[in-house]
Amino acid sequence: MRASEDQLRIWMIGGLDGDSGAYTALLNALVPMLRSFFGRRLRGAADDVEDLVQETMMAIHTRRGTYDRDRAFSAWAYAVARYKMIDHFRRTRTTVPIEGLEDILVAEGFEAATSARMDVDTLLGELSPKQARVIRETRIEGLSVAEAAERGAISESDVKVSVHRGLAALAKRLKGGT
Repeated sequence: MRASEDQLRIWMIGGLDGDSGAYTALLNALVPMLRSFFGRRLRGAADDVEDLVQETMMAIHTRRGTYDRDRAFSAWAYAVARYKMIDHFRRTRTTVPIEGLEDILVAEGFEAATSARMDVDTLLGELSPKQARVIRETRIEGLSVAEAAERGAISESDVKVSVHRGLAALAKRLKGGT
């Protein structure tokens, strides 16, 4: 049975305060949680799962002083686990020689992505430069309205209106309107 977030937090705080029984209970509860976490992400790699559980347990132990008592314990523990998993992926990644790269990119859909980018560029080319710019910045690059406004030296309202009108014009164009 999985321990609740409150129980995990109580055990962690108890461990930080010197209660070895609470800390032992925490570590015992973490093992199945971490096995499940890594097992879902590394299907069929039982040895790697066990290695990552051990590495994460050691990291949690050595970094336990960084835990903020006012925050959820699980989020902190899973963050440590994610970093350990990222380290594992970096250690075990395979490299591909540059020869034959074009075939790999075609096989993995790189051409389709390039084609899609050209389609977006074509569509945005039908709009006013300001509309195209703010749509690209807010919808493709992920800038906030405030950031796009600052970058273009225009008001936030102008960004919102330009995005709305530009997207409406594109929708009309794609539906066959003029």
